[in-house]
Amino acid sequence: MTTRVSDAVSQIAESATLAVDAKAKALRAAGENVVGFGAGEPDFATPDHIVAAAIAACSDAKNHRYSPAGGLPELKAALADKTRRDSGLDLEPARFLVTNGGKQAVYNTMAALVDPGDEVLLPAPYWTTYPEPVRMFGGVPVEVFAGADQGFRVTVEQLEAARTERTKALIFVSPSNPTGAVYSREEIEAVGRWAVEQDIWVITDEIYEHLVYDGVEHHSLPVLVPEIADRCVVLNGVAKTYAMTGWRVGWMAGPMDLIKAATNMQSHATSNVCNVAQAAALAAVSGTLDDVATMRSAFDERRVTIQKMLDDIDGVECLMPEGAFYAFPSLQGLIGRELGGRTMTSTLDIADVVLEQAKVAFVPGEAFGAPGYARFSFALGIDDLTDGIGRIADFVGT
Repeated sequence: MTTRVSDAVSQIAESATLAVDAKAKALRAAGENVVGFGAGEPDFATPDHIVAAAIAACSDAKNHRYSPAGGLPELKAALADKTRRDSGLDLEPARFLVTNGGKQAVYNTMAALVDPGDEVLLPAPYWTTYPEPVRMFGGVPVEVFAGADQGFRVTVEQLEAARTERTKALIFVSPSNPTGAVYSREEIEAVGRWAVEQDIWVITDEIYEHLVYDGVEHHSLPVLVPEIADRCVVLNGVAKTYAMTGWRVGWMAGPMDLIKAATNMQSHATSNVCNVAQAAALAAVSGTLDDVATMRSAFDERRVTIQKMLDDIDGVECLMPEGAFYAFPSLQGLIGRELGGRTMTSTLDIADVVLEQAKVAFVPGEAFGAPGYARFSFALGIDDLTDGIGRIADFVGT
């Protein structure tokens, strides 16, 4: 008997972060007072000048028609300028592909790179989306775990131990979702040199490049190790920097042959990204970084607050995140304890009982390849943040 759903698609898991966010929203719609730490979504409105550009684009008839599948030429030129300005990476506009959000950039990259049996090194904890397209295209995600004792940063020695003759690529993320870890210049250089020596592709996600704190700096891997340029794909998007999660504009940048192949695929999958959204993205990346500076200041206050509040809970240990807008505490001290009349056997249990009884939603670490940990987004208002963590503290009993 044939199955109704293909093997490639049936093995894909639901996005855990979106599932938690949807559950929290459903409970709120039912009248429950739920605080949600699930989705990585800034609570700020998209800046006014970006919205104004979109409104103007709606009235321009040229935006009512198909446009090039790979992105508006003026946006690709602006992305090249923005990338040169922000990270020092100098790429011509033709080496950019505009995608329907950062997730399509991930899928396009895996589709263009991964053949059945190829192994892709995946440092864990990882963003929930990364392993799914690897599997979908027949590849094998190989997890390389680095816990809090390593600052959630994998070493070259770990990567080399995980490498085999089937290793095709490494997914490298700094600043990190879900941990907030930021690799140092020296660490990035070491990883890049190793990848060059082993002839391995690097897929580097830089979507949180502007969200770093305490003087920590973001460094782009292909800038520090230019020899990798011909085997490196850079992923990015407007969602986090400009509070544009719903606009769905991302991009990938890399070698011409890979970008051409991915563009061909996108021409059949989705064609062009919405022209109005592209006009908004053009206004975003062409403007100043003043708005992100304002948002980063608010995130910084929340970062310090959530880390201290979590770390003060008995049984919880939380490193100070250096980037992005996530705290990633260890809840291992709560496993084995009785909470809400149940004995906790995993962070899945803890997340379930906390949502059910304290009305606080967070994503358990199992979703990120890190059982015993949990992800808390601090991209929500400070009042909701302190209320939510306070509820957990009261529920656990500090």
